[in-house]
Amino acid sequence: MVSLFASLHCLGLNLQARLRREQTGATAVEYALLVGLIAVVLIAGVGLFGKDLTAFFSGLASKTFNATPTAG
Repeated sequence: MVSLFASLHCLGLNLQARLRREQTGATAVEYALLVGLIAVVLIAGVGLFGKDLTAFFSGLASKTFNATPTAG
């Protein structure tokens, strides 16, 4: 009876250690999914607003580089 109890205890400890190891893999998959989702959102945003963003940054650059310095 004691042998059976000891075997079940060891089996439980092995299962618990195994689940802990597999959790790190699940975390990596979650991070990969988040990175993929962020990439899709960025690509869609650039696709939708690409021309507007180009015009905005071009105008911003021309205003910045053509600005006259003022004495402070």
